[in-house]
Amino acid sequence: MKDLSQHPCFNKEAHHKFARVHLPVAPQCNIKCNYCNRKYDCVNESRPGVTSNVLTPEQALHYTKNLVKIMPELRVVGIAGPGDPFANPVQTMETLRLIRKEFPEMLLCVSTNGLNLAPYVAELKELDVTHVTVTMNSLKPEVLEKIYAWVRYDKRGYFGAEAATVLLDKQLEAIDLLQEAGVTTKVNSIVIPGINDKEIPLLAEYMGKKGVKLMNTIPLFPVEGTPYENLTEPSSEFMKELRAEVEEFLPPMSHCSRCRADAAGLLGKDSAEAAQLLSEAAKMTIAPGEDRPYVAVASHEGILVNQHLGEADRVHVFKETPNGYKLVNVRVTPPHGGGDQRWVDFAEVISDCRAILVGGAGKKPMEILAKNGVQTIQMTGMIDQGLDSIYKGIELRAVCKTEMTKCGSGCSGKATGCG
Repeated sequence: MKDLSQHPCFNKEAHHKFARVHLPVAPQCNIKCNYCNRKYDCVNESRPGVTSNVLTPEQALHYTKNLVKIMPELRVVGIAGPGDPFANPVQTMETLRLIRKEFPEMLLCVSTNGLNLAPYVAELKELDVTHVTVTMNSLKPEVLEKIYAWVRYDKRGYFGAEAATVLLDKQLEAIDLLQEAGVTTKVNSIVIPGINDKEIPLLAEYMGKKGVKLMNTIPLFPVEGTPYENLTEPSSEFMKELRAEVEEFLPPMSHCSRCRADAAGLLGKDSAEAAQLLSEAAKMTIAPGEDRPYVAVASHEGILVNQHLGEADRVHVFKETPNGYKLVNVRVTPPHGGGDQRWVDFAEVISDCRAILVGGAGKKPMEILAKNGVQTIQMTGMIDQGLDSIYKGIELRAVCKTEMTKCGSGCSGKATGCG
């Protein structure tokens, strides 16, 4: 039985006793915050979005194995960037699977903006991810549009009030799903003078009613090169008064150390030895797991990702080699009909694949494949682009067909749905 009280971020009494590590496996982000400037290789800055290295899931597992040898007080493995975990769902979920398999007693957590969190709550629960932090800065779109330059959701870019509305709607949906799943949830809020500082108590009241357990109010740290670089950081006295207001609705976190995306050790006392292990892990060439070295692709001709999952009667299976990506074979999908069982059978067909690239897919097939360890990536474009995103963590820039994901009774193409 895991002792949830050992999480140092969620329990002030634990932060001098138990350590955490953030695994920097999620380099891309799906929103642009006006207070954020994500830098790499910046060892002298301690704030979110900063890391010295980005790891693959396999490197992250190797790093964690070495870290527990020198850090017996380590209790929590988290993913918090340097981008957003669910802007990089393949890397994030595979890392969590690997860590859970190797360390069944470890507490797992993620910290996210919540935009793309909802589709993964069910699997997070299955992996026994006990703690999730969602950064929310207001309940009002007219305030949020001053904080975010853009939002990218479902392969579409949003700006202004529309971006703010999309982000808020998806955050609230995710919060509800987390509460239904019984996942301990914390809300982080960046306190920005003149922008959202008056909104925080309202947000605290609303989140308290939702069932959120803790709120972390973080004073703006003006970062050079951002739209907010010339704003003034809220004073400690102001923050103290604000936390007193928050406390009427939610316990406030008062011991945050604004952790880096590669933080390791006790809060506020990151380990230099851990930093060395991180650097060594990032330089290692570690092959993907022997059991899932391949990627499946829904494609008419084996060059482009251009088929809806429900319409594909076969998939192309690729692997990464020192000389590029190679076709392993072409596999027949289970026949149409049969409902959910078709996708259970299909998961078995591609059980050695870590992901499948498709032009579109229904929610239910994606859920079934995810439960069987296969991540579904929806895109159109060159197959190599999709493979680069999975094997190398390169941002996916392929353009998607806007109607491809309308699945079910009104499915595009042959209107046969995903059965």
